[in-house]
Parts: sequence; structure tokens; C-alpha cells
Amino acid sequence: MKSEIAAQAATPPSSAPLLPPARIRLSSSHRGARLARLLVGQQLDEWGIPQTTGTASAVLAVVAELAANAVTHGRSPGRDFEVRLALTDVCVRVEVVDTRPDRVPQAPAPAPVGPVVDESTGGRGLLLVAGYADRWGWAVRDAYTKTVWAEVDR
Repeated sequence: MKSEIAAQAATPPSSAPLLPPARIRLSSSHRGARLARLLVGQQLDEWGIPQTTGTASAVLAVVAELAANAVTHGRSPGRDFEVRLALTDVCVRVEVVDTRPDRVPQAPAPAPVGPVVDESTGGRGLLLVAGYADRWGWAVRDAYTKTVWAEVDR
């Protein structure tokens, strides 16, 4: 794993954004989560980070996991989630804002060594985020939302 979960305090981007950040508001559905990944891929292309690069692949994997978590665990009926994307000279920062500040992420357990005996199909998303991101964490900034963020170095 590249990093452990950061403290709950909001963490600013590693450096100032090079371009205006992108914001995408999507429905809290599985279709919205899939669309988040597609739209982030388009934004990375527009910023000159082709989807074939390692940076883009890592960012897209992080977006897929965080968006899936937002619609699965952070959903409130009738409320959308938001994906924010910022490009700095150091990294690509992803923020996913959902509507369940009461459900905060738990640091993933270290990956087991040896064969996996647990056949469950869930519960490994944040382990993937920790593996792909160079830094990640979460913050509750108000009574209505929670932000889970991740940074992938360029």
C-alpha cells in the first residue's frame, strides 16, 4: 500500500491547481457511478493525461471505487453525489462528496499474505484506493456532506 488513511481533518491539495477544477454532480445510482468514471476519463484527456497512462489508470480506479462507495454507502434518497477533480503540478486530486457524513470510512486492514479464504465480493474498495493513491483521507465539513479525497502523483 502506498499510504494509510490520513487524519479526518481536511487536507488541501499538494499544490495550487494548474487549471480550474472540474465538478461533476451525478445521481446517486450505479449508473451515476459508472458515468463518473467515464466523465473523469474525458476530463483527464482534455487536460493532456491520456487514459493509457499509469496516472490516468490509477485516477480512474480511484474514481470508480469512491463513486461506488458514494452510491452504496453514502446515499440519501433524492440527493446526488459530486466528483471534484483538480490538476496540480504534483498530482491529480479526486474528491467525492456524498450525503452521509455519519458514515465515515474506516482504514482498510492490511492485505492478507497468502491465499484468500474470504469469498465475499465487497469490502475491499478502500484497500484499492490506498493501493492506487499516494495520499487519501476524508473530511466532514458540514452537517450534510462528507468528502473522501485521494491524490495520485503525476
